[in-house]
Amino acid sequence: MTRYGYPGAPARRDDGPRAGIWSLMKCWAAGIVVLLFTEYLQITVVYDYIDSPGSLGSFSGRLLLIHLPNALCVALSVWAAARLHRPPFRHGTTQHLAAAVAVPVAAQLLNMAVQRQEPTAEGLLMSNAVLAVGCVAGWAADRLQEGD
Repeated sequence: MTRYGYPGAPARRDDGPRAGIWSLMKCWAAGIVVLLFTEYLQITVVYDYIDSPGSLGSFSGRLLLIHLPNALCVALSVWAAARLHRPPFRHGTTQHLAAAVAVPVAAQLLNMAVQRQEPTAEGLLMSNAVLAVGCVAGWAADRLQEGD
């Protein structure tokens, strides 16, 4: 049977048996675009204009110029992917969580895999903390908007 209840009526592409996969792929694409765009802005604005010599030497400088902007980038990516996940599929927590946080988690794993140098304990801990804080913040923003 088609979407409109009578034979021969056109059904939308995303109403078929693979609609859940298409919904996930749209969310992941949005998450990738938002993450790449925000990270590009962070690199061009923060690193080129705000960074002064010696500011990354202290923990507070790294926290302010690297980790907090990264957490914001991750949160925006999670929020955008979660908002794009459409209603029939977003009610399942597991699938909605996979749609929302898969891109930042995959980016973190890729980043850790391609690092040429041995990561420091601080870098590894803060990188994973930024991922967790960004994912929770983006998820919370989506849940707050869902309540409207």
